[in-house]
Amino acid sequence: MSEDDLWRMLHETTGMPYGAGRTAALEQLLRRADTGDDRHLAFAARMQATTGYVYGGEPAKSFVTFSWCLAEFDRDPQPYHQGYAHQLLWHFKYMVNAMLKFPELPLDRTYAVLDDMERRYRDAGHSLQAVHKHRYLVADHVGDAGAAERWYREWLTAPRDELSDCAGCDPTTQVAHLAHVGRHDEAVALAEPVLAGRLTCTEQPQAILTALLVPYLRTGRGDAARNAHREAYRRLRGNLSDLWDIGDHVEFCTLTGNEARAVEIVERHLDWLDRAPTPAAAMHFAATAAAALRRAAGAGDVTLHRRAAGDRPAGEVSAAALAVELTDTATALAARFDARNGTSYQSEWIARRLATGPAGEHLPLSASLRRSPADPARPPQPAAPPAEEPTVPADATADELLDLADECLRTHRRSGLTAVLAAYDERCGAAEASPRRSARRLELRAGELTHTAGPEAARDANRAALAAYRELGDPVRVQVVAGRLGVLLCMTGEAEEGLALVREAAAFLAAHGDARERAAAHDRLALALAHLGRWAEALAAADRAAAEEYDDPWLAARAALHRAHVLEELDRPEEFRAAAGQARRLAREVGVDELVTAAALAYARAADDPAETVAACDEALRTAPPGARLPVRVFRARALLAAERAAEAVEDFAEAVTLCVEQGADGDAFLRWELANAYRVAGRPAEAAEVAEEAVLGLDRLGAQAEADRCRHLLVGIYVDLGELEPALALLDLLARNLDGPDNLPRRAQVLEEAGGLLYDADRDALAGQRFAEAATAYRLGGAPVDELRARRREADALSWAGDVPAAVSAVEVCDGLASALSGQPEPPPVVTYEVALAAEVAARVLAGAGRPDEALDRLAGIPARLRSIEAFGEAARVELLTGETLMRAGRPGEAEPLLREVLGGLPPGSRPAIRAAWLLAGSLDELGRPDDAAAVRAEHGLTADEED
Repeated sequence: MSEDDLWRMLHETTGMPYGAGRTAALEQLLRRADTGDDRHLAFAARMQATTGYVYGGEPAKSFVTFSWCLAEFDRDPQPYHQGYAHQLLWHFKYMVNAMLKFPELPLDRTYAVLDDMERRYRDAGHSLQAVHKHRYLVADHVGDAGAAERWYREWLTAPRDELSDCAGCDPTTQVAHLAHVGRHDEAVALAEPVLAGRLTCTEQPQAILTALLVPYLRTGRGDAARNAHREAYRRLRGNLSDLWDIGDHVEFCTLTGNEARAVEIVERHLDWLDRAPTPAAAMHFAATAAAALRRAAGAGDVTLHRRAAGDRPAGEVSAAALAVELTDTATALAARFDARNGTSYQSEWIARRLATGPAGEHLPLSASLRRSPADPARPPQPAAPPAEEPTVPADATADELLDLADECLRTHRRSGLTAVLAAYDERCGAAEASPRRSARRLELRAGELTHTAGPEAARDANRAALAAYRELGDPVRVQVVAGRLGVLLCMTGEAEEGLALVREAAAFLAAHGDARERAAAHDRLALALAHLGRWAEALAAADRAAAEEYDDPWLAARAALHRAHVLEELDRPEEFRAAAGQARRLAREVGVDELVTAAALAYARAADDPAETVAACDEALRTAPPGARLPVRVFRARALLAAERAAEAVEDFAEAVTLCVEQGADGDAFLRWELANAYRVAGRPAEAAEVAEEAVLGLDRLGAQAEADRCRHLLVGIYVDLGELEPALALLDLLARNLDGPDNLPRRAQVLEEAGGLLYDADRDALAGQRFAEAATAYRLGGAPVDELRARRREADALSWAGDVPAAVSAVEVCDGLASALSGQPEPPPVVTYEVALAAEVAARVLAGAGRPDEALDRLAGIPARLRSIEAFGEAARVELLTGETLMRAGRPGEAEPLLREVLGGLPPGSRPAIRAAWLLAGSLDELGRPDDAAAVRAEHGLTADEED
């Protein structure tokens, strides 16, 4: 590789994000530079590596490159060294900062570097403002409050110059100092004009927003604190070098009562401790994480997923155990710093971090939780007001009490049933418990348990009631109870016995029961068959129940609801809609909240009109008891999103997530995934990213890889919306690895092609070409030739823009083979015509760039007509523009002029294609020796002769 190539590599690294990729590229460059004789390149590469190590999370490596450059600068000054003198002096600040964070480096050495820094600043005629600031930082680190205050004043009163930290970083340290000494109002006042200005430093505004978290909180600016946390953490969360500041955000979550969010942040960055940028950052993060985990462990059984590292396998770890481990880590590191510094300040400071707990009222931070379900002190939510219940007559007989209880069961008055049965048990002892009363009491007990203890408990009670009625020899009551027992058995996995009981009961009561008993028996049979998924038989039974005429509106409402559910499962939308409407009307008439909620929700699922759907959900919410609101919220959110009311859907999804967490129900990760999508549709990408990241963690924890990967793909789009290219590309690379299997080839190819598109749009064309080639291979293996052609022509295009003409030409040759195979069809579909035409366009562009314009023109012949035949008019005009440009490259302006005039006449005036066509036309006229005509074209389209296209 030539020296020019190495210098080009160095230049290209400046456009890469800080981190492992940039560091690896610089280290490779250093190895190659050291094998040559270009001292300037070796010096420049190390200067850039010093900055890369500091911001890439490996500051320890910067000591070596900085020392090498400083020694080289002093040993044998060269003219090129002067161009780096300012940067070298700036790097002294990196060194002082970094040396404080490694306890194995003696403090005397840090003071020596500070003294050398001061000498060099003086000799170069610079202000000592930055020197005073770093002497303040050393004094603050060792806990010398007097010296820190003195150097703080020296720093603030010294004049700023070009070696001072930027207009965001200097105030950030000042805000941190003011917060440390409790001057929170001053800290906020100092920061306000800074935040109102333009901050372009790599570390801003996230650093100053992080420093403001506690001042905002202590001065009652909750909204500002919340917004600062969200914006700063989003900017910090991908940078290993910012582990210390991420610890500040963990602590802020703990202070504000957001333990769940603190734990999520800890889990996301836990593996960073294994590669912490500095021992100081590890100490701080471990302490803040331990405090958060201890709080979370106190509220319940909390576990975190920990990735593998070294000999430690991946797995789950309890918050309590991890809190102990991280406490030991933090205290041990603090002791090492104190041993180095000769003080106890760091241990005392860490002890305060470890004791952090909520301070003041809860401040909601999460974009996915509306309350703080992890807070053990949170008051219980009020229950819905109970329905009107019967008064238990003081003089009621035993039989009257049992009749009243039966009425309560039939009319869904649960608490009334419990109260009446309690009165019966209290007033009517064993002396009044005749065999019939005992049987009735067992039957009613089974009905009570169905709604309070679940089907298993009710099943056993029904068996006892059935045995009692058989002893009495009451065949009707035997079959009624047997039918109820059969339904419960079908629900609990004993289908054969259960269905036999229900069928026998229905047949007997159809012959011997009254109309109500017949309808109830058919309804029970429909319910049992529905639990077994035998929908057609269930509908037949439900229809028989509906055909009976009886006077029991409560049974009618239940039966109508069951029938609607069966029709929904059978995918008969019109009948389902009518049945749901009937169930809703009957439920309203009886006024039983649980029936109204279920029927309204069924109607919401059946409605065509989104407004009707939302209205039905609103009704369901009004009647749903607290424990039944989760499914209503979820469906209402989905309906609002479908109705293009995403902002409202966000609120319902967030409430659904909160309810899910509060109830301890499974599925909050899936709901967060939906909430993230709603945030994105609502135009709130920052919150969308936050929630999608939470969802991915949760889905991974559940082992739901397919769903986690789909959520990651959503997150890719969100990152693109936010302009965060690197995280998007990293996720696409991960998805491509996860989809590396024969069944996933089409999805893998799509992911690789999407990555190529992002890289292409970012002008990283060589890497884009690689991704397109990988996508094409996956499409080929997946048997998708049209998609393979598209990926190959995109590869050729990217390689052309990357300047790798031979590789681009080779890619064109591959495209030719694919296009020939596809074009051999008797009547190729439009998609084939389209892709073959665009492959010809790219081939022409590549060949023209390779100095083969005549071959390029041959490729373009007839392409516009083919594109117009499938109504691809814009693409046809683009190809004609390329044809005109290629004619000019071939030295044929006379042929280009009429073509360009025709194309220009069909383009919207002022559009980019029209401007390009005008430029090409003017150029052709100039080459034809017609400058006046060329000037007229430029004037007509507002162009000037000396502008570049």
